[in-house]
Amino acid sequence: MKDRFGRTITYLRVSVTDRCNLACRYCVPPGGGERLPREAILSFEEIEDVVRAAVRLGIRKIRLTGGEPLVRKGIEGLVERIASIEGIGDLGMTTNGILLASKAEALARAGLMRVNVSLDSVDPVRYARITGGGELERVLEGIDAALDAGLVPVKLNCVVERSPGEPDALAVARFARTKGLEARFIVRMDAASGRFSPVLGGEGGDCPRCNRLRLTADGRIRPCLFSDLAFDVRELGPREALLRAVRAKPRAGGACRPGRMQRIGG
Repeated sequence: MKDRFGRTITYLRVSVTDRCNLACRYCVPPGGGERLPREAILSFEEIEDVVRAAVRLGIRKIRLTGGEPLVRKGIEGLVERIASIEGIGDLGMTTNGILLASKAEALARAGLMRVNVSLDSVDPVRYARITGGGELERVLEGIDAALDAGLVPVKLNCVVERSPGEPDALAVARFARTKGLEARFIVRMDAASGRFSPVLGGEGGDCPRCNRLRLTADGRIRPCLFSDLAFDVRELGPREALLRAVRAKPRAGGACRPGRMQRIGG
């Protein structure tokens, strides 16, 4: 699929839930945000149907996100469903790592290829403060389990205020080097003002090269993270929603409604 600006769209990010077991200060809106009713969340069958339609249209890379995807009951089964779809060359997951130690091996057996783990600090006190009480040791155990299970390359996603020269980011970079991991740095975004930057060490946030669509947990195809445009797969059907999203994909992101990151999947 090509959009109206000539970009080839090959990447679909799939949010499987809006729920999370952390409350990161840059993600959760004041007051905690409104959760979707369970009946609004796409079933595994619906997600599989969307992914199959996307692959038929040329999508080759799938990334499962949340919220936190590992809190979704039976997530290994969804991974297995998607892994069985012919034509997918890259099946990954972004996770905060809290539950990864107990699930890494089963995810690898189901067909997951690699993981990105969110890690904003390697200081336990700082990590707990940033994440609303998260336990750093569980994340580190999850990273080791992912390496042992072959979910490589393991990449670390580190959110920074302004630059990777900040103390927490420098410590994450050192940790990554000692473990043979890849570190990527994401400058803190502001949806309300449309403020975002290219991911340092990654591909996100680079509008002229953007090749992605997003499926929200409640079944909307979003052509851009920094846009309120969305096309409902339940109303339109997966194929039509995907095609409309590609046709409507903006040249670049702009200001949009804030406080919806957990539902969209980042």
